[in-house]
Amino acid sequence: MSLGIVLGMMPSKYFIYHPFFILRFPPQIWRFATSFLITGSGLGLVFDTYFLYSYLSQMEVGNPRFPRKEDLIWYLIFVCGTILVANHFVGFGFMMFLPALILALSYTVTQDQRGAKVSYMFVTMPAQMMPYAMLAINLLFPGGVENMILQFHGLFAGHLFDFLSRTWPQYGGGRNLIPTPAILSRIVQSTESLFQAGVGGPARPAGRTLGGGTGANTSSGPLPDSWRTRGPGQRLG
Repeated sequence: MSLGIVLGMMPSKYFIYHPFFILRFPPQIWRFATSFLITGSGLGLVFDTYFLYSYLSQMEVGNPRFPRKEDLIWYLIFVCGTILVANHFVGFGFMMFLPALILALSYTVTQDQRGAKVSYMFVTMPAQMMPYAMLAINLLFPGGVENMILQFHGLFAGHLFDFLSRTWPQYGGGRNLIPTPAILSRIVQSTESLFQAGVGGPARPAGRTLGGGTGANTSSGPLPDSWRTRGPGQRLG
């Protein structure tokens, strides 16, 4: 989508976030999602895509904090919603939020990598310092301060999720204040069932005969059909 906007094939005004388009009738609710999928031109198109794919892969594959699909979906809903709410309260009026989402993902992933070393812009540092390095690098580019302010929204959202779901239960003696809603689990399970039914349903075992044999034993041979349904048989002698 970003490539289409950069090449002039699609106007960005149909995908950015603005309350005017959300509150009108009919509401253009797709903007809640598309505003998190637009990046800039040049190197931003490459690096933002890479970091988004890399961090989401680390969260989705083999991460004990998100063992189910709905857990990761709930994380994205909570973080993106927090970024939007913070955007309204802070009042800067940002319309594209991918840098904030990437920083939130970076914060969440690196909290589980404490003690490890990572490299960013040819500099090796502790993994948990990665989000702050991504903030600081903005000071080297024109307009970087504005982008840094936007990324602070993501840092706040990622920290809030980590505090409510892990820090408070582990160290505050409480419980997870933002568990994955049960209705979201039912929606995901229902969607998976519909998808499996749409592609032909679950795989069935190879064709079995009435006598319990597999498809490999149903080929033609010297025995009558009524005999071949008795089973594979054994050679005598």
